[in-house]
Amino acid sequence: MSVTSVLTRENFKKNAINSDFQESEMNALIESASQVIAPLWPISEFAARNPWMGLEKQSFDEVACWLKDTRDVDIYPSASVILSAKSKGEIDEVFVKMGLQRWLDSHPLKIPRDVAERFCHAALRLDPLPSSLLSSLKLKEMADGLSGLNTERTESFFKQPISSFIENQDSERLVNTLDHHVIKWCKLYLDDSQAGWTMPNREEGFYRAWKSLIQYDPALSKKQRERLKSLPQEAHMALKEALFSLKIPESEIQTYLEGHLLSLPGWAGMMLWRSRHSSHEHALLTDYLAVRISMEWALIKPYLPLTNRRSEKKVSITHLLASWIHWGDLTIGEWSQMAAAKQNEYLTFAYRFDEKLRRKLWLEAWEQTHTDRLSQKIISKQPKTNNKKSVLAQLAFCIDVRSEPFRRQLEKEGPFETIGIAGFFGLPIATMELGSNHSQASLPVMLNPQHIIKEAADKNELKLYQHRRQTVNSLSYTFKTMKQNVLASLLLPELSGPWISLQMVARSFVPRRADRFIRNLRETWLRKPNTKLLLNHVHHLDEEIPVGFSKKEKVDYAHQALKMMGLTENFAPFVVICGHGSHSTNNPYSAAIDCGACGGAAGGFNARVLATLCNLPEVREELASGGIEIPEYTVFAAAEHKTTVDELQWIYVPELSEVAQEAFDRIEAIMPKVSHNANAERLAHLPNFTSKLKNPNAEAHRFAKDWSEIRPEWGLARNAAFIIGQRELTQDIDLEGRAFLHNYDWNKDENGDLLANIIAGPGTVTQWINLQYYASTVAPHYYGSGNKATQTITAGLGVMQGNASDLLAGLPWQSVMQSDYEAYHSPLRLLIVIQAPSVYVERLLNNDLAFREKVQNGWVRLASVDPEGHWENW
Repeated sequence: MSVTSVLTRENFKKNAINSDFQESEMNALIESASQVIAPLWPISEFAARNPWMGLEKQSFDEVACWLKDTRDVDIYPSASVILSAKSKGEIDEVFVKMGLQRWLDSHPLKIPRDVAERFCHAALRLDPLPSSLLSSLKLKEMADGLSGLNTERTESFFKQPISSFIENQDSERLVNTLDHHVIKWCKLYLDDSQAGWTMPNREEGFYRAWKSLIQYDPALSKKQRERLKSLPQEAHMALKEALFSLKIPESEIQTYLEGHLLSLPGWAGMMLWRSRHSSHEHALLTDYLAVRISMEWALIKPYLPLTNRRSEKKVSITHLLASWIHWGDLTIGEWSQMAAAKQNEYLTFAYRFDEKLRRKLWLEAWEQTHTDRLSQKIISKQPKTNNKKSVLAQLAFCIDVRSEPFRRQLEKEGPFETIGIAGFFGLPIATMELGSNHSQASLPVMLNPQHIIKEAADKNELKLYQHRRQTVNSLSYTFKTMKQNVLASLLLPELSGPWISLQMVARSFVPRRADRFIRNLRETWLRKPNTKLLLNHVHHLDEEIPVGFSKKEKVDYAHQALKMMGLTENFAPFVVICGHGSHSTNNPYSAAIDCGACGGAAGGFNARVLATLCNLPEVREELASGGIEIPEYTVFAAAEHKTTVDELQWIYVPELSEVAQEAFDRIEAIMPKVSHNANAERLAHLPNFTSKLKNPNAEAHRFAKDWSEIRPEWGLARNAAFIIGQRELTQDIDLEGRAFLHNYDWNKDENGDLLANIIAGPGTVTQWINLQYYASTVAPHYYGSGNKATQTITAGLGVMQGNASDLLAGLPWQSVMQSDYEAYHSPLRLLIVIQAPSVYVERLLNNDLAFREKVQNGWVRLASVDPEGHWENW
C-alpha cells in the first residue's frame, strides 16, 4: 500500500473547525468559494461564459499564477501556438522587444544589463532546453552543490482535496475515485428527462436523495457505506461534520472548498447555475459540497492520520543552471569560477524570467500587433464626405462577428446602410411559438424576461395544427418509451430498423436531398398556419410574467431600440430588422452557433416583434411626439441571417409602400450574389473546403445538412475586437469577421448613458464570448470540451468525454483548432474600441468601476478614436 501525504500532524490538531461553526458562516464561505467557478448553462441553452467572471478583481496575471499553482493549468498561450502565430506574421517582434525593455526597467537588476538582455532575448525564442544538457551528469553534480537560491516556500496543503495526495493499493490517487463517484451521482440527480427512471427522492434535494441511496451503493465497501449511513440529515451539518473529521482549519475552509469546486468545475458549475435559477434548489451548491466532501472522508478515513511531511514548492536548480548555459552562453567552467553570491544572483534572475513570463510578453506583443494593425486600418481610411447619400434600405444586424462580412458584401451591391445592435434588440421577452405551452427566454442570459410574446392563429387552423403536432410528439414519445422499456426495446429494432437504416444511408450519401425530404415531409404534415403576434397586454390574475406589452411599453421598447441603433432620423423607405440563427445536423453544439449570448435562441422572433412594433400607427404617433418621426412610406420588416449558409430568410414582410417594394425587390435580386461572395470568403477558412471550383452556396448547404460534418461553420472563432462607433468608421474595411460592431454616435449621447448601457450589456457579452474562446484554446483539457467525435451527451445537459468525465464547459476542439497541431482561433483578450472624445471614455471609467477593473486588471483592452481620428490606447 502506497500512502502519500504532505500534511503535518500539527496542522491536523491546530485550528480545526469548531463545533459551533454557524450555518451562516458556512454559507458565506461557500458563496465566496464559488467565485472560482462559473455557472454552466445546459448545452441546449448554450451561452458563452467567462470562466473567470468571479475573479476579475484580481489581475489576469495573478489568476494565471494561481491556476498554475493550484491546478497546473496554463492560461497563457503555449509556445507552439505563439510560434505558429509568429510564423504567420501575426506578431511584430518589435513589440516583444519593447515589452522586454519595460519589464527590465521595472525590475531592479543585480546582474549586468547587457548580460540580462542577451539571456532574455535568447530565452524568448521559446525553444526548449536540450534534453542532453538537462541529463548531463556534470551539470547535475554542479547543481547539487548549489544551495544558496532562496526560492523554496511552504504552501497551503488545503488548496487541493486531501484525497489528491493519497494513493490506493493500485497506485491510483483517491481523488480520481472520488471524482468517479461524484460524477455518477451528479448525472443521476441532474438528468433532464434522458433517463427512463428518475432518481428516487429527487424532489427532496441532491443531498437527501443521495443519502437515502448511498447506503446501497455496491461500488462502495461495507465499511464505507456504514460511515455514510450515519451522516446528518441536513447538508450543511454533514458538510460541517466532514470538515471537522478531516480537521480542516477554519482559516483554510474556503481554500479547501475552492479546491473541491475546481476538481470538477463543469459539474460544480451546473450545480451553481441550477442554484441560481431554481427557487427550490438555492442550496444546491451546499448539497454538492456536502456529498463530495462526505464521500472524501469515507474514502480516506483508513489512511488517517497522514504522515508528517511538509508541502513545499521546490525549484529545479538544474533547470535554471541549464538555462544560463543554453541561453546565456556560459560554459560550466565559467560558471564554476563565479562567486557563490554571483551565482545566486544569476539563478534568481533566471527564476524570475520564467516560461510563464516569456509567454506573457509574447501574448502582449501579439495583442499590441493586432491593436496597431487595426488602428492603421481605421485611421488611414479616407474620411467620407459629410453629404450622406440617400439609401434605399437600412438593415440592422446583430453585433455578432459573423455579420461583418455579410454586411460588407451587402453594402457593396447597392445603396444600403447596415447597422449593428445587440441581437435581442433590447426586448426583454420570452417567446411562445404557436401550439406550445412553454416559453423560451429570448434575451441575454444575464437578464430575466419581463414579458411573454405569443404566436396566434385562426382558432380552427390552430386546432388542426395542434392535433398534427400532437401526433408527431406522440410518435416521438412512444419511440422513446419503447426504447427504454425492457420488453418493448427487444421489438423496437425489428419495427424501426428498416426506416432508420434507410435514413442513415440517405443522410450519409445524399445529405442535402435527405434533409430536404425530411424537412418537407415534416412541414407538409404540420402545415403551420400563418400567425400573428399577441402584443397587447392580457391581464391574468395568476401570471408571473405579463403576456404582451402595455401601450407605453410598446413605445418605450421601440424608442429604446431605435436610439441604440442610432436610427432616429433619415429613415430609408425599407428598414429590415435582422436576427441571426444557424443550421446544422447532428450537432450537440448547435445552440453554440446561434446566439452566443441568448442561450441558443435565434434572433428572428425578436426581430419580428420589433418590426411589428415600429409599424404600429399608435407607436409611430407617440415616437413622433418624442422627436422620432418615421415617414409614412417607411416600412419595417423582419428577417433572419442564417450564418451557416449566409442567406437572408424573410420572417415578416407586411404590405409595402411603392418605394419599400422597390427596395425589397432590389435586395431579393442581389441576395444570391451577396450569399455567394460571403460564403466564398467564409468557407475559404475551413480546412475541409479546399477546391476553388466548388459552388460556395451548395457547399455551405452541404456543411449544414451533413450529419457527419464536425465543423459546419467556425462560429465566432478569431473574434478579437468590439468596435463601438458609427458605421462610417469601419465601412469598406475588411475586418476579416473578427470584430463585433455596435453603432454609436456620441453626438447623440450627451450624458453618456447610451455608451454606459452598451458597455454594461453588449460589452459584457462580447467579453464572455471572447474569453470562452480564449480559454478553450489555451487550456482545452480544462476549459474546452475535447474532440466532437468522442463526446457523449449526458443527462440531456451537456457532453462528457467517455462516460465518466467532468461535464465539459467550453468549446470543442473543432471550434478553435485548424488541425490537431495548429490553432485557428487567435487567443487574444478583447480589444474594445470606442469612437468618442476622451472625456467620454474617462467618464465611463470613473462611473463604471467594474469595467475599470476589467481594463486595469488586463481582462479586456481599451482604445478610443476621437472626432479628429486620433487613436488612443488606454
